[in-house]
Amino acid sequence: MNDSDVKFELSSTPDDSRFLVHSNLEIVRTFRGLISRNEMVSAFFNAGNELLLTSVLAVDPDANTVMLDYGSNPAVNQRILKSEKIIFVTTLDSVKVQWVSSHIESDAFEGRDAFRIAIPQQILRLQRREYYRLTTPVINPLKCKIPTAEGMTVDITIADISAGGIGIVIAQPLGVAFEVGATFPGCRVELPGVGTAEFTLAIQSTWEVTMKNGNKSLRAGCQFVDMRPGIQALIQRYIIKLERERIANAPGH
Repeated sequence: MNDSDVKFELSSTPDDSRFLVHSNLEIVRTFRGLISRNEMVSAFFNAGNELLLTSVLAVDPDANTVMLDYGSNPAVNQRILKSEKIIFVTTLDSVKVQWVSSHIESDAFEGRDAFRIAIPQQILRLQRREYYRLTTPVINPLKCKIPTAEGMTVDITIADISAGGIGIVIAQPLGVAFEVGATFPGCRVELPGVGTAEFTLAIQSTWEVTMKNGNKSLRAGCQFVDMRPGIQALIQRYIIKLERERIANAPGH
């Protein structure tokens, strides 16, 4: 099976071909960026039912190889070696990066166990404005706690989330001006099973939505700014957790 024949199931739009990078130079540069920033990489396999967390250790364009760290679970490490299709997902400078490999082997790197794959012929690289957003649960929805200038805190329902920002729903007047350009420092979101994310929210866009009952609500697209180190990785772990749960509950699984 050729990598170019594999559909990027986890991509955010039906046709992401315009975001595919085919330049070997650019692909190698992307891997070197992942190495220098020690970015976490999620490897989905077994039809998306299993996940291994890894990182890129080295890339060698002359040998056409990428070295990846072994996972923490030996049994999972052995199962991924038998997989015929692995979807790798990560972020670099707030840009989603994704590629597919149809073959992975065990190797060694600097005296420890490692995985080896071929440098992919193409990678998917979504810019921030096209960043993959995951719709949040309708039952027990995520809430963002936003401090106000008066020293109060308002709870806002989160409609979708990505490693770069959130979409929020303002169903009623809250005494807060959610205007484009406004920023709200000290926001917090409790991510079930993962932890607490803290950040400053910047309102990027707003629009009005008419619901089925005729009531109107305000929606806003927000970007994370001034995030402490590790917060984006925390959010990414939550997204991965949510994706795994949805894959596990999907028909046929």
